Amino acid sequence: MLEKYFHLSARGTTVHTELLGGTTTFFTLSYIIFVQPTLLSATGMDFGAVMVATCVASAFATLIMGLYANFPIAMAPAMGHNFFFTFTVCGAISAGGMGLPWQTALGAVFVAGVLFLVLSRVGLRTHLLNAVPSSLKHAIAVGIGLLISFIGFQWAGIVVDRPGILIGLGDLTSPPTLLALTGLAITSILLSLGYRAAILLGILVTSGLGLPFGLVTFSGIASTPPSLTPTFFQLDFVGLFSQAGVTAILIFFFLAVFDTIGTVIGISTQAGLVQNGHLPHGEKALTADATGITLGAVMGTSTLTCFVESAAGVASGARTGLANIATAGWFLLALFFFPLVQMVSKGYVTPEGLQLNPVIAPTLIVIGSFMLNSIGEISWKDPTEAIPAFLTMLLMPLTVSIADGIAFGIISYCLLKLATGRGAEVPWLMYGFGSALLLGYFWLS
Repeated sequence: MLEKYFHLSARGTTVHTELLGGTTTFFTLSYIIFVQPTLLSATGMDFGAVMVATCVASAFATLIMGLYANFPIAMAPAMGHNFFFTFTVCGAISAGGMGLPWQTALGAVFVAGVLFLVLSRVGLRTHLLNAVPSSLKHAIAVGIGLLISFIGFQWAGIVVDRPGILIGLGDLTSPPTLLALTGLAITSILLSLGYRAAILLGILVTSGLGLPFGLVTFSGIASTPPSLTPTFFQLDFVGLFSQAGVTAILIFFFLAVFDTIGTVIGISTQAGLVQNGHLPHGEKALTADATGITLGAVMGTSTLTCFVESAAGVASGARTGLANIATAGWFLLALFFFPLVQMVSKGYVTPEGLQLNPVIAPTLIVIGSFMLNSIGEISWKDPTEAIPAFLTMLLMPLTVSIADGIAFGIISYCLLKLATGRGAEVPWLMYGFGSALLLGYFWLS
């Protein structure tokens, strides 16, 4: 039955290899179970409910990808999207955020997922993807990586507020910062040695080191899962009828398009599934991804996407959707380890009142570094490409806003191309986006 459904022989794999690959994928991406509730609970969402939503939605979305599209690609809440959700969409207006409640943010994720699903079915996604120049796509990825690392440095206490110069180096001798630095060293060494579960091991070892010093408080290992009720179907659509609401929907949508298509093509190429430049049944993967986004919003978590860490499973031999059954099973098993997740993810308050998270911070710093590999793909010798890319990358961490980084990149790209007589290189959709963003900054703000 498995042979007939998943075409194991045709793809040169076995049941054992698939299950091993799916397990490898899970332990490579399992850090998201600790990171996601830590981030989203900062918006006022219930920590336990977010953890359950993350595990359940990821499990079902991964199953859909495996059973419907037959791709060995797991799905989970996207890094970068969760930062946009927390710090930009739900962030205070005084801090540069949109000030929307988390219920409205979930509504924006849901609408973006439906939009992605519709456009995937009618074939318009390619036109939208091609409208954004390659340099800006890579710059967006790099900028998000810098933002993630910047938050990680703050949570570690390595970077702190400094009146007059905004930020500066923190006290590296303080116990929580020393723990974070130790965790960063451990995680980096494990990654350098080729351990596929390096990030998860780094989290667990760092937590263990923090226990004797009171930086981490033991609260148990396993229990029954928390209730999903606080976040289940808590969608607000009324709040989307505003400039901030529309902006949130559009950015969630475009980030989903960029991440999904890039990840699906990259991992499928690694798995040998691309034939003559064409990916058979690729539209099923996009449909599965869009379905996962809407499912995650209903459960109570930010945008789900195809996880690039699935490449670890593919490297272990996974070639079919059977691997996803193993990955999904591990997600569901993780539901019973809520006390461990809560213990690891709980922050630490210094005597000065500084809120830190020395266990999760190293993970954010390392993940952010992964996203900088796109920087070499930018045309740095062409100012009309380089300057918009630079503004996009730098403004994301400096404003703690993915939206502002994207906006400055698009606007400056259109203006520079027009000013240099190269306006014909810019798709009309980009001019539409740029005009709308300018209108938002100067007339609707």
